[in-house]
Amino acid sequence: MSVRYYDGPHAQDRPWFRSWAALPWACVGLTIFGQILWILSGSVRDGLTIGTVVTFALASFIHAWQNRGAWWALSYFAIAAGVGLIAESIGTGTGFPFGAYDYTDTLGLKLFSVPVVIPLAWAMMAYPVLLAARTLSHNRLAVIAMGAWLLVAWDFFLDPQMVSEGHWVWAYPTPSLPGIADIPITNFLGWFATAVVIMGVLSLLPETTANDAVPTVLLTWVFASNILANIVFFDRPGVALWGGIGMGVIVIPWLIKTWRLRS
Repeated sequence: MSVRYYDGPHAQDRPWFRSWAALPWACVGLTIFGQILWILSGSVRDGLTIGTVVTFALASFIHAWQNRGAWWALSYFAIAAGVGLIAESIGTGTGFPFGAYDYTDTLGLKLFSVPVVIPLAWAMMAYPVLLAARTLSHNRLAVIAMGAWLLVAWDFFLDPQMVSEGHWVWAYPTPSLPGIADIPITNFLGWFATAVVIMGVLSLLPETTANDAVPTVLLTWVFASNILANIVFFDRPGVALWGGIGMGVIVIPWLIKTWRLRS
């Protein structure tokens, strides 16, 4: 005979727990709403850029904390944001590894000549990218390669948009990729090198299974919305092509596998 003890209501039944569980989704909603508003607005874009990076980063961090534990979440965030900050501060000071560039004053508070929002951007994307790569492969080298490429392909979208908004300026914007004007090729090479370091360290974190609907929605939104925005609103078909194909070679197989696993 077994004896069981009643220890009160489960945590899931407590209102505070339900609110905590819904918090990443609230951040997802704010991110998507803010980015749509960014496209439709012409006067508050700087604030919306900062705000949506913060809400995206919070969605990633809180989801990681809820589903992978505090230590995992703090480690992932420190690695992605820390390496991103180091690379960007070296880049603005020396021109290596991205090429010579400077940040303007449109993105708020700076740390080591780098807007604080920039390392947050590295961290916000590193989380869903790591999970997507791990869905496609359990080989560490493959995860690093796919994750690094996915981050670079995201920058095919990001850099043209941010440069056009005046958030940073390149000293030598050529040679550039066909269809992506005013962004030097060295930038993407530097992004890949930085992304390899970030993904290489992140790949050492324990691999866990969880309900990853939040990062799935975020990464899918980044992929689809950037293609649509560059074709319909920005009139940059070259950027849509580079980013769509670049991200698509990873995102589409990942979405197919994710769908099959859920089914």
